[in-house]
Amino acid sequence: MSNRVVVIGDALIDELRDDSGVREFVGGAALNVAVGLCRLGVPTTLIAMLGDDEAAEHIRAYLADYGVQLLASPSPLGSSRAVSTRSASGEPAYEFNAAAQARSIDFGVEIRAAIADAGIVVVSCFPFDNAEQTRLLVESLDGVSGQLAIDPNPRSGMMADRAEFVRGFEALASRAALVKVGEDDSILLYGEPLDVLRVRLVDLGVDAVLATQGSSGATLEAGAITVTRPISDLPGRIVDTMGAGDAAFAAAVAALFDRWPADQEAWGTVLERAMDVAAATCRFEGALLRLPESLSDVDLDRIGT
Repeated sequence: MSNRVVVIGDALIDELRDDSGVREFVGGAALNVAVGLCRLGVPTTLIAMLGDDEAAEHIRAYLADYGVQLLASPSPLGSSRAVSTRSASGEPAYEFNAAAQARSIDFGVEIRAAIADAGIVVVSCFPFDNAEQTRLLVESLDGVSGQLAIDPNPRSGMMADRAEFVRGFEALASRAALVKVGEDDSILLYGEPLDVLRVRLVDLGVDAVLATQGSSGATLEAGAITVTRPISDLPGRIVDTMGAGDAAFAAAVAALFDRWPADQEAWGTVLERAMDVAAATCRFEGALLRLPESLSDVDLDRIGT
């Protein structure tokens, strides 16, 4: 088993539109997690679909800049793109192109070998509503000794079949060491509050559930241990909430990559770090994971410009 994390999911171009104009960022939930892990010092490989186009060139260059190894799966429809329009609160509303809606992974020999050799396999924003893709993913994980971490990260504009998505997600979640879910995920997939979904996942056999609740903080439940933390109070104003959940998830995975927490205090430390990293990420535009300690070296009046 290698000393690497393998992240499976999406990579795309985020086109952000608001009153100040249009900007483009390299993004995607899985890509954000992979880059975040590398920024946290964890060697990481990203498995994602890319086209043969200019967008893919930008994505490849961005991943190379942050030291993420890429195993690209080909896309006949080109690279994925998400157009996000920001509300006054900073929350994005997304529209996805055809490539994003039809995203898939070709689980060939090289990709299966990387999964089999990983210390942790992370799955984020995977097309669980595609039964064949879910079957191939489950098959690629059979016999793998590394831990599994999942963030379903459903998007209404990318999901064709909600019931199938839930079936696929739960089939994999039942064998996961860590599952991260948010309030929006719970409402979209189950029509139920997040606390209800948290209990459901524990009953499915998930070892640890990270439940993020936006401005209400987050809860981490691992067996008999439950810890809760508020959002972290860091210098500077909140500029953009995009990527906050991905940052928290990456921080939690990085902590588990080092060692499995032994007690409530250790789990509390994991959650506090995740909340600190998420709060720092929110002090900048875009989804790139930011380290809270870096805020002391930044002109806070210029954050987000």
